Amino acid sequence: MNRVFIIAEAGVNHNGDIETAKRLVDVAAVAGADAVKFQTFKAENLVCKNARKADYQMETTDQEESQFEMLKKLELTPSMHERLLEYCNQKNIMFLSTPFDIESLHYLITLGCEMIKIPSGEITNYPFLKEVGKTGKKVILSTGMSTLEEVRDAVKVLKDNGSSDVTVLHCNTEYPTPYNDVNLQAMYTLKKELGIPAGYSDHTQGIEVPIAAAALGASVIEKHFTLDKTMEGPDHKASLEPDELQAMVRAIRNIEGALGSGEKVPSESEKRNISIVRKSIVAKCDIDAGEVFTEDNLTTKRPGTGFSPMLWEQVIGCKAKRKFKVDEIIEI
Repeated sequence: MNRVFIIAEAGVNHNGDIETAKRLVDVAAVAGADAVKFQTFKAENLVCKNARKADYQMETTDQEESQFEMLKKLELTPSMHERLLEYCNQKNIMFLSTPFDIESLHYLITLGCEMIKIPSGEITNYPFLKEVGKTGKKVILSTGMSTLEEVRDAVKVLKDNGSSDVTVLHCNTEYPTPYNDVNLQAMYTLKKELGIPAGYSDHTQGIEVPIAAAALGASVIEKHFTLDKTMEGPDHKASLEPDELQAMVRAIRNIEGALGSGEKVPSESEKRNISIVRKSIVAKCDIDAGEVFTEDNLTTKRPGTGFSPMLWEQVIGCKAKRKFKVDEIIEI
């Protein structure tokens, strides 16, 4: 099995503070994630000034402020981006950021980002998708809130405009996502119907579902994390804390190793036990030379160093070439 690409989603959990953002990079690197991902946007290009906040945002932020005011406080400046990119390089973890508008997309390209992560909310944003396709970069597309046809249309726009490497992530855009709404098997549908790699972006509480997604063959796993779930901000509550992120990454790495090649053969570690736990055809009682082997004087017992019991019918009826004592492995 190919290695699962694990994205530790810092998102806006830095609360606009560069030092907090760097601490998030530290946590992701220590956990063993492949990439740490932030969000790149200008509130002016993302949301109308009178747009309402989502219910989950109302529960975790100042109810008096607008979505625009909330997002404005969470922007990363160009200087912050550059410092985070340099810091990620120092920590040997890939820097990623999700652009939410065309200007932010082009800025990330100038930074040299290796891939573009498209958030669920942009899956119907044709002009944006077209510009992403033109970059020719590897694309990871989240598909929360969408139908199969909407995903198909988005992938077509990307490919028609130059994207040759697209991975889709099944996703549910509710924070936190109720377990009954996860529908992990939709990941299979995306992979089968689109003929491209599929993974999973998780917004449930805990680590069980992303681990299950890895067991089901997800090529990419994305999960929000934070320094502390009690911090003020829209996404902290539905995020993992550092120890949980470490546990998730560790479990996914164990599972990807456990999935193996799919070929049904004895593993190297178990081969030494074959002769110990399998059985051989042995003498059930003392047998004289020339005596015919029958079901009355033969039985099967460990160890499995002699004739396999699968050869039982071939041995029955043969004559003993010598004497055999009880429990002695039969030879013919």
